[in-house]
Amino acid sequence: MKRFREFAYFMIFISVSLAGVLIFVLIPFADVVRRSFFTVMSGEFAGLDNYKTVIHNQAFRLAVKNTLHFVSVAIPLLVIIGLAAALVLSKIRDIHVIKSLYLFPMAMPTATVVIVWRMFFYRQDFESLVVSYLWKNTGYTIVLWLAGIAGIPSELIEASKVDGANKFQCLIFVKLPCLKGSVYTIVILSFLNSMKIYREAFLVGGSYPRKDIYLLQHTFNNWYVNLEFDKMAAASVLVALVLFVFILLFQYYSQS
Repeated sequence: MKRFREFAYFMIFISVSLAGVLIFVLIPFADVVRRSFFTVMSGEFAGLDNYKTVIHNQAFRLAVKNTLHFVSVAIPLLVIIGLAAALVLSKIRDIHVIKSLYLFPMAMPTATVVIVWRMFFYRQDFESLVVSYLWKNTGYTIVLWLAGIAGIPSELIEASKVDGANKFQCLIFVKLPCLKGSVYTIVILSFLNSMKIYREAFLVGGSYPRKDIYLLQHTFNNWYVNLEFDKMAAASVLVALVLFVFILLFQYYSQS
């Protein structure tokens, strides 16, 4: 009886959030999956034709290639730069005084960031897009790293020093293993934020920018303008599956 009462309280507690996720996430996504198997104009069942069209679409292939390139370059740089800055700043006693400054770039409107970036970069190419992403997201990454570093027991660090470990060995064998949870959170958030870089690329180059900064969001935007919702639905399902597999694999790695 006690367990049933606890389960009932638990269900009541999460019912509002569960209803929100069901109404605004799961049901709409299920409708997207359904639409991916039908044509947009006639509503006829198309099977896997929409998926075949998307996979063989040159613009989609280019967007996937550029997006993967951007993610593979920007996220490792963001993680490494954030960690290096956090390790240095963690030694400052009054670090809480300047913590708010780290998040200032995130409060800047995207249009303002683009205007400033145009002043610094004559060519709006892949490198400038990466620098823009790093400038805007390094602050919150530092804050997350600092929170993880603060949670490392000081006894472990002192014990490693007593055993003769130098600073590098202490970082590799003591601090980093304790920061697996932080690494998972930072990488996942950075991965999701990398999908939002489209705003900067769109404001710089429009719907059809330079080939090296033509991202997945450009493809989705152009299909939306052309009312090609069947292709959008199929591509969305493919991207969602890739993201889901990536998150599962990275979660498995972080917990191993």
